Amino acid sequence: MATTSSSPTTATPTQAQDAAAASAPSGRRDAEASKAAIIRAARYLLARHAHGDITLKAVAERAGVSSPLILKYFGNKDALFSHVMSFEVDADAFFDAPVADLGAHMVRHLLTGQAERGADPILRIVFAPLHGEQGDILRANFRTQVAHRLSERLAGPDAGLRAELAVGMLIGLGVMYGIARGPCVRGTGIDEITDRYAPAVQALLTPP
Repeated sequence: MATTSSSPTTATPTQAQDAAAASAPSGRRDAEASKAAIIRAARYLLARHAHGDITLKAVAERAGVSSPLILKYFGNKDALFSHVMSFEVDADAFFDAPVADLGAHMVRHLLTGQAERGADPILRIVFAPLHGEQGDILRANFRTQVAHRLSERLAGPDAGLRAELAVGMLIGLGVMYGIARGPCVRGTGIDEITDRYAPAVQALLTPP
């Protein structure tokens, strides 16, 4: 009696990519690249859709990975979006300058992020109203990790107020550049915008 053998299962392209990442030497570089792609995809979708409408499948498709890989790295959707809704890592780079030079640094950093990656470290806050209770988390993180963190670096009176006003100026510039896409702003070089805009931001950071 003839015997039959089952054919080996063929991996899908995304599964093959996941397997390659896992089997690469140490796997660290590919794993970090995959995690970064997943977070970028989740941020992109969070800026355009309500949190409740975003599926792991949609994140996976945009990131070019499989849904199981997202679960492997982040555990579940809520854990993934807790990373996306944090400003901690972005704020490290955003505030990476002495206070005396911080106005110019923040303006340049914001505009460069928009011009080169279509994103900046703080503009996600404008989408908080889309996300219900998750939006409250986004607001709380923003107040603590951006505005309050900046105020702690400022000397002189009314540091909290001055920090919030400075961040508000930066959000306004980010909205005009990245969302409203003002043709005059986008048609002007980053150096020139920084020269014009940064002194007003710096005036709020320097003690009166």
